[in-house]
Amino acid sequence: MTSPAPEPEASRDFVKQSSLYQEFLAEREEILKHKWLESERLGYDIGFERALLDWIRKHREGWRAARRNQQGGAVGSTAIPFERK
Repeated sequence: MTSPAPEPEASRDFVKQSSLYQEFLAEREEILKHKWLESERLGYDIGFERALLDWIRKHREGWRAARRNQQGGAVGSTAIPFERK
């Protein structure tokens, strides 16, 4: 069994600098904040999956709209072109 070839550093840097990856990181950070706040409120760790689903249901649309307005509509406007509401 052979191990996969290491990914070139230039390729990794490109991914890390892409707007899609930056949006992913920003959204993940918001989910982690939500997880912490809800866990503190409830008195136990709610876990990432529950926090993710709760954040998507309650906050994602507003967060994305605010982020688009803050950044002039450039970021996130093409990340999910067929998003259903």
